[in-house]
Amino acid sequence: MASPVMASNPAIFGAKKEFGFAPCSSPSIMRHRLPRRALNKVLAVVAPARSPGAPSASGSVKHAMTMTEKILARVSEKSHLEPGENVWVNVDVLMTHDVGGPGTIGIFKKEFGQNARVWDHEKIVIIPDHYIFTSDERANRNVDILRDFCLEQNIKYFYDIKGLSNFKANPDYKGVCHIALAQEGHCRPGEVLLGTDSHTCNAGAFGQFATGIGNTDAGFVMGTGKLLLKVPPTLRFVLDGEMPNYLLAKDLILQIIGEITVAGATYKSMEFVGSTIQGLNMEERMTLCNMAVEAGGKNGVVPADEVTFKYLEDKTSENYEPVYSDDNARFIGEYRIDVSKVEPLVAKPHSPDNRALARECKDVKIDRVYIGSCTGGKTEDFLAAAKVFLASGKKVKVPTFLVPATQKVWMDIYSLPVPGSGGKTCSQIFEEAGCDTPTSPSCGACLGGPRDTYARMNEPQICVSTTNRNFPGRMGHKEGQIYLASPYTAASSALTGYVADPRDFLM
Repeated sequence: MASPVMASNPAIFGAKKEFGFAPCSSPSIMRHRLPRRALNKVLAVVAPARSPGAPSASGSVKHAMTMTEKILARVSEKSHLEPGENVWVNVDVLMTHDVGGPGTIGIFKKEFGQNARVWDHEKIVIIPDHYIFTSDERANRNVDILRDFCLEQNIKYFYDIKGLSNFKANPDYKGVCHIALAQEGHCRPGEVLLGTDSHTCNAGAFGQFATGIGNTDAGFVMGTGKLLLKVPPTLRFVLDGEMPNYLLAKDLILQIIGEITVAGATYKSMEFVGSTIQGLNMEERMTLCNMAVEAGGKNGVVPADEVTFKYLEDKTSENYEPVYSDDNARFIGEYRIDVSKVEPLVAKPHSPDNRALARECKDVKIDRVYIGSCTGGKTEDFLAAAKVFLASGKKVKVPTFLVPATQKVWMDIYSLPVPGSGGKTCSQIFEEAGCDTPTSPSCGACLGGPRDTYARMNEPQICVSTTNRNFPGRMGHKEGQIYLASPYTAASSALTGYVADPRDFLM
């Protein structure tokens, strides 16, 4: 972590500290570490106004709590919770997929009996998405195990795929679980969503408690609908300022992770507030919460507002009740970021906290670009990449792989006009730029997968990627080098053949 220096305006924040941006030039980012029992006034967000018919906010409480504490108090039927307490929670949604699912099912059957029934067949969501478009027999077997179990248990929300040669012939198939959960209405404010995937925290963008769990815990939830959880303390991140047209949420979360390190939020809730957050669409909020786990976070969360409610209007008919941190809720620390001073960033190999300015890496020659995953394969991510290609009018200089997160994203790529393009779609712009044709929706090469996985790094190459992790071997070859970046930076790098600053094309 960078060395602190004293910041201005101590009357508001007490012992407020400003952190440098080593080794890069420093945007305005300040941290305020609070005494464990101190009370702190919430400065950046209040319960937002809601349109008629929107869910009502929670009522008054006797004890001040954060959003995460309030959600866990509701599902544990407690009036008040403190960080560090262990409580049994009633789970609203359990998600598993083709990697965690077979193990979860095996534990469920071992512990509850071969003929046991799940606790609620309408609260379990099973989504094949990781190792799908492969000839690997064991990967295919995993999906078969999911299918047999869902038929046996009458699981309502099983997004199956059978014909691998044409994903469009499988209307039930969705793609990447975290984006499918949002698109299919399984993410709702005030609820608890657990999943056998570390990036389940993606759903915190909806103002819910969402976190990844292991197969053993998931097997227990599958049989009981309950899980013992420790209440995490909360770090608050206040992001204010106008978002420059060359930044995306990926830059913001790389800035945060670079500041606090990959261990800086270990078993803590990361609450994101401020005027910048309020101006983000839902998919950008997902990007922010998605990578909370890369900082060690238990969960990431954004207060629900009109943006959230609008997104959910045509996706769920379930009632939900958003909650908000109380004005005098306790936070163990607070960071304040002036977003207008943040520059385009990358995370260099081999850690998400190995932060650097994109412009400082302009001499890094690359072999490929990958745009996809739960972090960087959403509709807004592809629109952002198309914006750069459109502005440049040039062709890419390295292979550029496009992996839509879900079927809906794939359809959007081929149907939505890109603003300012005269009606062109992303697919047309990608074709003109010389990118690979958008492939079948899945997790793809984000975590390597079988050797025949599309765009897997089977050679020791250098890749700029919109994914979330860049550890050795993460996308395949153990000697591969991955630079994590926003879709703007990824597309700009594809056009130059080097790590590039998107301001070269967008300003």
